[in-house]
Amino acid sequence: MEKMPEKLAQLVHEVDQEIAPKFQEIDEQILYNQEKVLDAFRAEEVAEADLQGTNGYGDDDTGRDKLDRIYARVFHTEAAVVRPQFVSGTHTLFTALLGNLQAGDTLTYLTGMPYDTMQEVIGLTDKKQGTLAQYGVKFAHVPLTEAGLVDYDEAKKVLERDQPKIVAIQRSRGYATRKTFTVAQIKEMIAFVKQVSPKSLVFIDNCYGEFSEKHEPTEYGADFMAGSLIKNAGGGIAKTGGYVVGKKELIENTKIALTAPGCSDEGATLANQWDFYEGFFLSPNVTGMAEKGMIFAAALFEKMGMDVTPKWNETRSDVIETIIFNDPKKMQAFVKEVQKYSPVDSFVNPEAYHMPGYEDKVIMAAGNFVSGSTIEFSADGPIRPPYAVYMQGGLTYAHDKIAIINAVKDIFFNDQEK
Repeated sequence: MEKMPEKLAQLVHEVDQEIAPKFQEIDEQILYNQEKVLDAFRAEEVAEADLQGTNGYGDDDTGRDKLDRIYARVFHTEAAVVRPQFVSGTHTLFTALLGNLQAGDTLTYLTGMPYDTMQEVIGLTDKKQGTLAQYGVKFAHVPLTEAGLVDYDEAKKVLERDQPKIVAIQRSRGYATRKTFTVAQIKEMIAFVKQVSPKSLVFIDNCYGEFSEKHEPTEYGADFMAGSLIKNAGGGIAKTGGYVVGKKELIENTKIALTAPGCSDEGATLANQWDFYEGFFLSPNVTGMAEKGMIFAAALFEKMGMDVTPKWNETRSDVIETIIFNDPKKMQAFVKEVQKYSPVDSFVNPEAYHMPGYEDKVIMAAGNFVSGSTIEFSADGPIRPPYAVYMQGGLTYAHDKIAIINAVKDIFFNDQEK
């Protein structure tokens, strides 16, 4: 690494010492989660033949079915569906909801309004074609408190009034500045829903959350949960796909929505199985490395007097770090620097544009091996107040640290004596 300005070097040294105990906690978490995954692989007797995949209809794909069972074991559920046919996290969530909602049913978000892309698929924007709303699904949400927490008093009124078919909990923050909900908080939410509206199903949007703590929401009564394989669960190896885990009936309904009645056990895995297996096996470690990178970033920016969330020493429940710039120029400059220190397309100069599914222009640095992967080091954000950058990933702590230090140096220390 190039020589740093003396003041920056001192800040980095202080940060390294300060965060060392937190890194030890992450190492313990990695070990715990790695053992869970290894035990599942061993219990299902994964063989080399399971990694090969199938074509055509995908009939008799023992590797596919075995991977489903591995996910179910790790997430403590009755069943799972892990498929390359899920094109994104949003598509995975939509399919799980579509398969388990009918006309007249109500979907209620307990954790405030969902993020932009989910608003579109629910039917909360001007685009209605193909949305849950067009299928006759009703929607409600419980606004969060000013502190970004669940308003249980208001939630009780809404749930008792609507008795919704599904209550959704969004674990991560999306493009909001609230904190990500921890598994302990989600455990409390699940218990609340089961008490107030016992017939409601609890659905968890687990994107960015897998293996970021020792336990998962499905261990505490969530009925089903979904996520993307180009986030944590794919370990930076999977090139596409998503997963849904939960009760057997809910997973079967999801599979039908993904395919068609009578076809739910079909779906070729092609050349994806090797990536899916290896990616899931690597996921506990890769997720831990990503968390270390975000802890370092949080500590460094805090020392520079900036507003970040979560703080470096707070309980972390995803791989995202929010840095609030309150300045559109500095915000965009930082994103450009992240791109500059990426392994792929480092020469590209990101510009804000209207990204499909988002209301505001978004600027995104994503010099990744897998397009759109957010378990790889990346940074993005909408061009709107408070001009926050949502940084996530990456595959190695060393890359995160190098990129963050250089981005900070180029933006905040470029006029100082080296």
